[in-house]
Amino acid sequence: MLPVWMWGRRRSTSPCLWTEIRNLCAIFRPYTEDLHAVAAWLKACKIETVAMESTGVYWIPLFQVLEARGFTVFLVNARHVKNVPGRKSDVSDCQWLQYLHTVGLLRGSFRPEQAVCTVRSILRHRDSLVQMASSHVQHMQKALNQMNLQLHHVINDITGVTGLTILKAILAGERNPHRLAALRDRRVKATEDTIAKSLVGDYRREHLFTLGQSLTAFRHYQELIGACDREIEQYLEAFESKVDPREGSSPESKNEQESSDGMPRFDLKTHLHRIFGVDLTRIPGINILTTQTLLAEIGPDLSRFGSAPAFTSWLGLCPDNRVSGGKVLSVKTRKVKNRAATALRMAAQALHRSQSYLGHFYRRMRAKLGAPKAITATAHKLARIIYHMVTMGQAYDETVCAQNEIQNRLRLEARLRKQAREMGFQLVLANTAV
Repeated sequence: MLPVWMWGRRRSTSPCLWTEIRNLCAIFRPYTEDLHAVAAWLKACKIETVAMESTGVYWIPLFQVLEARGFTVFLVNARHVKNVPGRKSDVSDCQWLQYLHTVGLLRGSFRPEQAVCTVRSILRHRDSLVQMASSHVQHMQKALNQMNLQLHHVINDITGVTGLTILKAILAGERNPHRLAALRDRRVKATEDTIAKSLVGDYRREHLFTLGQSLTAFRHYQELIGACDREIEQYLEAFESKVDPREGSSPESKNEQESSDGMPRFDLKTHLHRIFGVDLTRIPGINILTTQTLLAEIGPDLSRFGSAPAFTSWLGLCPDNRVSGGKVLSVKTRKVKNRAATALRMAAQALHRSQSYLGHFYRRMRAKLGAPKAITATAHKLARIIYHMVTMGQAYDETVCAQNEIQNRLRLEARLRKQAREMGFQLVLANTAV
C-alpha cells in the first residue's frame, strides 16, 4: 500500500476519476518502480497538482518522485483540516482533502530547496551522533564513579586533552596517581596534587572494561562526526556566495579527540557569512550553531516569507489570536515543533547576562511577564532582526537598537509625567533634586 494518501487536481475532475483514485492504493505498492508508475498514471490522467499529508518520513520518496516528474506537490498540514467531522476512515479523509484541494483551500507547507534539504539531513544525522557520543561520555563518568575516581569532578572536560590522555594511560595499566597527574596539560587550572588525589581509587577489572568500551565507542563516534563535517563542508562550498569570504580566515584546526562540544571542525563561520550575506553571529545570543540550524531548517532565502510577521508566525513565535463571537478566547502561541524556533529560544535565554540592548530587553520582559513569555518575546525579536538582516543584506547595528531604547525611555517618561500631572504631582530628576 502507498505510504501516504494523496489526491490530484486537474482542470476538469470527473466522478469516475475520483473512483479510480480511490482504488489507487489497492493498485500500486510502495516500491520505487510503483511510485514511478503512480507518477506516469497521474500524467496520463492529466493531473497538474497533487496534495498529500505527511506521515513521518514515508512521504519523502513519493514527494521527490512526483516533484521530479513536474507535478506541483502540496505537502499540507493536517492541523488545518483535523476539526472537520464525519471523516472516520482514510478514504473519507482523502476525499475531503481532494475537495479542499480542488477548490483551492489547501496551502502547501514550507519546504526549502533541495540543496538545503541535503545539508539538513546530514546536520540532523550529525546531531544524533553528538547525542550518542555524549551518552558514552556519561558511561565513562559512571565507570569512574564506580571506581571512586574523581577525575571528571576535578577537570572541566573529561574528553579534553588531559582527560583522554589520563584515561588512555589508565587503560594501558598505569596506576600510580602521581605519574598520571603528571600528564595534565599546563592549561588545566587544577593542581597536580589535586589530580593525583582524584586518581586514587578501586581499580576493578569489570569497571575498567566498561570504561575502555565507552572510550572506544566515543572515539568511533568522533570519527563519524568528523566524516559528517567533511561532507557538510563540501555541500556548503556549492552554495552561492552573496558576499566574498572574509580575507585572512583560515580553517580551524582542532584535534578530533578534543571536539566534544559539538562544534564543527572546519571554518563554518566563514561559510555561513558567505551564504547568508551577513554575519548573523554579531547578533547578541546568536552563535555559530544557531546560524547553522537556521541554514539547515530555512535556508539562506527568506523571501518566500512575505514579511517579518509571516516569518515569525511560521516559527510559532507570535500570538495565535483565537476569536469567537468577537471575544478573544486565547492569545497563546501555537505549539509547533520547529528546530529553528527552538534554536532562537535558546539564543534568547542565553541573553540573561548580556549587557546589550537585547539583554536589557530580555530582563525587562522577564520582570514583567515571567521567564517563559520573555524567552518567546525575545526570540520573536531575534527572528525579526534576522529576517531584516538577511532580506535587506544589512549588518547588525547596535546603535539602531540603542536608539529604539532611547525612544522607549522617552515614551515611558512622558507617560509618567502625564500620570503625575493628573494626580497633582510633579516629577523631578534624582540628580537635580535638593
